[in-house]
Amino acid sequence: MPRGRTARVPPRPAGYPPDVRLATFNILNGRAQDDHEVDVDVLARAVAELDADVLALQEVDRNQPRSRGLDLTAVAAEAMGAPEHRFVAALAGTPGTTWTAATGEEQPDSAAYGIALLSRLEVSSWQVVRLPRARTRLPMRFRGDLLPSLVRDEPRVAVAACVGTPAGQVTVATTHLSFVPWWNGVQLRSLVRDLAPSPRPLVLTGDLNMDAGRATRLSRMPGVPAGPTFPADAPTEQLDHVLVDPPLPPGVRAEVRRLPLSDHRALVVDLPDDLWHEPGGGAAAPSA
Repeated sequence: MPRGRTARVPPRPAGYPPDVRLATFNILNGRAQDDHEVDVDVLARAVAELDADVLALQEVDRNQPRSRGLDLTAVAAEAMGAPEHRFVAALAGTPGTTWTAATGEEQPDSAAYGIALLSRLEVSSWQVVRLPRARTRLPMRFRGDLLPSLVRDEPRVAVAACVGTPAGQVTVATTHLSFVPWWNGVQLRSLVRDLAPSPRPLVLTGDLNMDAGRATRLSRMPGVPAGPTFPADAPTEQLDHVLVDPPLPPGVRAEVRRLPLSDHRALVVDLPDDLWHEPGGGAAAPSA
């Protein structure tokens, strides 16, 4: 079976590729860096090029004028051949008009902005987590300023799916954390607590707006070694991560990939299909 087509496991289909590919990508509403325009064909080709079995997206628009009224999750799902997908809104409405915190009760076709998780593999359950939101403006020091400025952050959410892989069930989650350094740490710790009951292995992905060392220290989940992902044209820092519990063995492949849209690069990880597989069957239990 060629990659790009739906595969449901178990049992493992004949000819299915030896790895499960996972990717995370902040798509910047689908905009290109050069002209800031959204081209649905460019987005679809970029998603197809990633060739991911499970794809995590951040800064995803639904029915927004700035992205031509497109449902970007649906565009990505069609491009990669993903029958399983879930868009979770962080903000409802349109920027500059009715921009409000999403509640999860919005109409399916209403204008919104958030994150998405897509899978070619069968998903047995979904979980939505709404992260702690600062009720007041937060102090943040910008480069070159002597004193911190007060900024208002947007609501933040996470979504997790229990995905069937050749190695058994794996929980995959994605999020987009605050750009305020100390507050994103609060959010990451809160998310890890919320995901504690989830079946292991747990793979936590997304734009965490922090470096790899801090992400691992706060989450107590080692990250897959990769490289800088931001800014896309000449990356100097890794803001996008794939964190895993239990830890992966050495040698797992990871690639940072430049695509013709967004100010981030995509992070792609190939997980061997026998990863975490125990002789008695099934995946590893949650870590203590």
